[in-house]
Amino acid sequence: MYRIIAVCTGNICRSPMAERMLAHALEEAGLGGQVRVDSAGTTGWELGRPIDPRAGQRLAQSGLSAPDHRARKFEASWYDERDLILALDVDHYGQLRDGAPNNAARDKVRLWRSFDPAVSHLGPSDQGIYDPWFGEASDFDASWQMIDAALKGIVEFVRKELDAR
Repeated sequence: MYRIIAVCTGNICRSPMAERMLAHALEEAGLGGQVRVDSAGTTGWELGRPIDPRAGQRLAQSGLSAPDHRARKFEASWYDERDLILALDVDHYGQLRDGAPNNAARDKVRLWRSFDPAVSHLGPSDQGIYDPWFGEASDFDASWQMIDAALKGIVEFVRKELDAR
């Protein structure tokens, strides 16, 4: 089983949206049985809380849901247990890479939007997805669009990884 984790700050907005969206995209690509996707936050600020209602509403608009989601904090042991660690913003990327126990673990950490062809040529500081928590519904729509724009690239990357195994 290939394992992917999406990581944001509190694990109530961006990363649970990304988790559900990627799981759905992988399922549609016929890879759902070979890949497991989950999510976490870099902090424990929202520990145990459900998905932000605005993120849940945005998922529902596309026929997805996260009724069982509970926020959790990224654990160091997951560096070994995950094949791909997808940071949603540049600060998460830095924290995850700095916290990696070795180079192999550090190499698993990628920015979500590094798979978006519109920004993949840019540096990490230009590939982040800002936190919609401080905004309104339109900010969640913007996050959705940025998450969505990278899905095809992530699915193709995972397909190549699986083929190489």
